[in-house]
Amino acid sequence: MPLADRPRERLLSLGPAALTTVELLAILLGTGTVRSDAFSVAADLLTEVGGTLRHLARKPAGSLAVVPGVGKAKGARIVAALELARRLDIEQRSPGDGIRSPADVYRRCGPGLRDLVVEEFHLLTLDAQNRVTRQALITRGILNSSLVHPREVFRAAIAEAAAGIIVVHNHPSGNPAPSADDKAVTIQLVEAGKLLDMPVYDHVIVGGDRYFSFAEAGLL
Repeated sequence: MPLADRPRERLLSLGPAALTTVELLAILLGTGTVRSDAFSVAADLLTEVGGTLRHLARKPAGSLAVVPGVGKAKGARIVAALELARRLDIEQRSPGDGIRSPADVYRRCGPGLRDLVVEEFHLLTLDAQNRVTRQALITRGILNSSLVHPREVFRAAIAEAAAGIIVVHNHPSGNPAPSADDKAVTIQLVEAGKLLDMPVYDHVIVGGDRYFSFAEAGLL
């Protein structure tokens, strides 16, 4: 490939917005193989995961490592870049934004949760004006009533002197419908919140581009 047409040189001369997704991936990969350059490996990788960054973001580093021309180091580099993109999206939303509806919760938490391959349970602490003062990861893994204990949730909430809380978790399946364990966790948290005079305003489940709200469904 002529020097001026190589992805890195095009980025430096034209800026990142001028590059295709494959070209940007090729820059992350850096090198190709004996038979294929970085651009070809990037194109094959994107095809392998279904053609979109959303699909790529759902892949753990280990599954990327087995794609020819990627390997462990390059796979880790790609996962790290996508994680930085998620965190940038979170940073761009002011931590002091008010929560007025479940849709606000989804807009805040959805981008960081909807493509994860494991369940994560997050806590949003709110002040008296329903502004978010902190978003905290409570647990990662399979969600059930024994793994998400009210003690862990409210310890973080008390430390923030929260006026109330909202809890959020994701369903990697993409279906946000609550399970029996989701309902049991919610009941435990609501009852604990009553004892501590720290109301649980909502439990929102993120499933892909959809969400389920216990408050919206009248289940709180």
